[in-house]
Amino acid sequence: MQLPWRLARSLRRAGVLGMNQRNGDFISRVNPRRLYPLVDDKVRSKTLAQQAGIQVPELYGVIRIQHEVPELPKLLGGREDFVVKPVNGSGGNGVLVIVGRRKGRYRKASGALLTEEALEHHISNTLSGLYSLGGQPDAAMIEYRVKVDPVFEPISHQGVPDLRTVVYKGYPVMAMVRLPTAMSDGKANLHQGAIGAGIDIASGLTARGVWRNEVVDEHVDTGNPIANVQVPQWDTLLELAARCYDISGLGYLGVDFVLDREFGPMMLEMNARPGLNIQIANQSGLLPRLATVDTLGRDDASVAERVAFAREHFARSGSNSVDAPTSAP
Repeated sequence: MQLPWRLARSLRRAGVLGMNQRNGDFISRVNPRRLYPLVDDKVRSKTLAQQAGIQVPELYGVIRIQHEVPELPKLLGGREDFVVKPVNGSGGNGVLVIVGRRKGRYRKASGALLTEEALEHHISNTLSGLYSLGGQPDAAMIEYRVKVDPVFEPISHQGVPDLRTVVYKGYPVMAMVRLPTAMSDGKANLHQGAIGAGIDIASGLTARGVWRNEVVDEHVDTGNPIANVQVPQWDTLLELAARCYDISGLGYLGVDFVLDREFGPMMLEMNARPGLNIQIANQSGLLPRLATVDTLGRDDASVAERVAFAREHFARSGSNSVDAPTSAP
């Protein structure tokens, strides 16, 4: 669908990056397709990160074929809580978070209970490709359930927020935190009803949030203020995000981290086609920041230099505000 010309002009003036331009001018130019499997496959992504010394949630095991599904209790080894994910999933689809057990059933973050048969059915659906990229047959990975950092507890509902950073040519250009809600069933997924709040690259302070098509100052479930929350270990998170460019080889990527209350920053995944809603969360367009990297960035800059560059050039006071749209094209 073609946008009305007035809205299209407003978006261009605000520096908003659209999907076609993202794909044609950036992803196709700096993301070699041969590298996509490195990040599309979450097990391979984990291995890459670990080899580079980046911490990831512990992998308990992978179920690849149907006759392995009944072996889940043995694979879990008596663990009470865990996460089930499609190895080649996207957008948070098919992610199942189990926080405990009760009388032979598995408890979700919402409190709902699943039978053994229901859990096995979910894993079978995962293997069939119901949640995978392109609907191709997939595998299910079982991993450690991250425990929310105390700083996020007041602005999160029954789940763990994640921190998405868009990295361009190794430079962190924009970041947001995705806050789980009751509507999102405790998942940090904007399309399912989580809140997105921009993060100032320079300081690590959160801004106001966007929920569905509404700008919000408070978490819709907890009622606590969203803005001006200091993200812990922000320096480390920026450096880790910048390093993901070096380990993946992708010039335009999204990197998702979580903060575990015990283990600190952990990488969840890398994405070769990161969504554009991060612009809405920041009320700022990506294009001016990408142009700044193209014009002033150095290909031979170190991680520390790239982070310092991002802090200097992408502080909130210098952002290009997006006033008109409530959703990215």
